[in-house]
Amino acid sequence: MEGELIRAGDTRLHVVRRGDGPLPLIVLHGGPGLDHTEFGHWLDPLGDDCTLLLVDQRAQGRSDPAPPETWTVGHLAADVGALAAELHLERYAVLGHSFGAFVALRHAVEAPRGPAATIVSAGVPAARFLEPVGDALAAFEPADLRAQVVDSWRREAQARSPVDVERIMADQLPFHFADPRDPRIADLLDAMREGRYAPEVLAAAADVPGDELDLEDRLGEVGHPLLVLAGRHDRICTVAAAEAIAAGVPGAELCVLEHSAHMGFVEEPEAYRDAVRRFLARAAAPSAA
Repeated sequence: MEGELIRAGDTRLHVVRRGDGPLPLIVLHGGPGLDHTEFGHWLDPLGDDCTLLLVDQRAQGRSDPAPPETWTVGHLAADVGALAAELHLERYAVLGHSFGAFVALRHAVEAPRGPAATIVSAGVPAARFLEPVGDALAAFEPADLRAQVVDSWRREAQARSPVDVERIMADQLPFHFADPRDPRIADLLDAMREGRYAPEVLAAAADVPGDELDLEDRLGEVGHPLLVLAGRHDRICTVAAAEAIAAGVPGAELCVLEHSAHMGFVEEPEAYRDAVRRFLARAAAPSAA
């Protein structure tokens, strides 16, 4: 596996570099318990515009082990700044997807002048926006996939091996796509087979306190440009959650992908990349600093 271990505070993070564009873009995967292989090669065409730094977050993927008490959104957010400092990045941007979006948003709040720009992809500003997920699961169609998807969520807290995580993801991905039978689900699973899963991190996330995600009252502290990417049909991180982030961050931009659910970079890859590319060209150009 390509990549290198780079010091970030009290741990080392596995980082894969792709592209050679002028702006470093730190990319944070979802999960938790997954790694950078979630992005496959879908983001690689951005490599002419930025240097992609695909990070396996703390205690995940090929990053070093770390104490369980540090598997918090706060520690993961602090790792972003520590990684940027270790790499001597004077200017950088951050893109976080799903759980990585929670981390990216917290970093944006707690390091308001740190990154030149932040992209929140399929995120929420508070745990209350995740409360309707139970209703979405109960109403999920097609009905013949519902039990499989519901059971996959229950099994997250019981994950004990990488195979457990792999099977959970395979069963759950239909919930994350606008079309639950989208053939690109197989493409994503193929990309992730090179991954190294962290079942203990996934299981621990079942007990993450709600205040770990609650940033609604602090969004006004973000002091740099921010883009929110959302899928119109996302059953987890809804458009309403994206709108709340955009409304709370001064000058934030919102892009809704009309034909996507939770996995916009797979479902509408060109539109997703174009939104990122245009935003970075406007917000993270040296003249915008």
